[in-house]
Amino acid sequence: MPHSTTLLTPQDCALLLVDQQAGLAFGVGSADRQVLLGNTVALAKTAGVFGLPVVASTSASKVYSGPLMPAIQKVLPDLKPIERRNMNVWEDAAAKEAVIATGRRRLLISGLLSEACVSFCALSALADGYEVFVVADACGGLTSTSHELALRRMEAAGATLTSWIQVLLELQRDWTRRETYDGARAIVEAHGGGYGIGLAYARDMIKPN
Repeated sequence: MPHSTTLLTPQDCALLLVDQQAGLAFGVGSADRQVLLGNTVALAKTAGVFGLPVVASTSASKVYSGPLMPAIQKVLPDLKPIERRNMNVWEDAAAKEAVIATGRRRLLISGLLSEACVSFCALSALADGYEVFVVADACGGLTSTSHELALRRMEAAGATLTSWIQVLLELQRDWTRRETYDGARAIVEAHGGGYGIGLAYARDMIKPN
């Protein structure tokens, strides 16, 4: 399947959060866990600001992995994760039907762990004709090497790799879009590192004539 060359819009994509649970985050060695959580929270906030449908799925929440991480649930308080037993969201009828019910054929995926639940879902969705965008800095793997290999496999199969900040900027595209300006800017200021510092500086220090 060819990689997508058209830009994302708020009207054509949905967000799938796969196993964003503390028990799985404990095993992440591919990135700083706090940074990874911050990136995922920023992505969840982005979905909220732009009105994207969001599906969350969890596994083993009662016996090992725990619930959807509270920082993410706080951002999306009405989101009810779908519990499953299978590692692959696409092989769980309820979770797959929830994705289909969004009516969106472009799927943003964030999750844990890259080597299993993220890649299995991405590969299966691609096989079903979905355009898949893996938000790589909102996914974590057991090691840097295994995370990178999982990303390479998904990309080779046709997934597009992206980052949370690119998703936000791609959806906003024009800072004169007032309906999402304040929300998008607040996310960048809170999570965008030096870029966010620069936006805050421009707001506070550069006064119009």
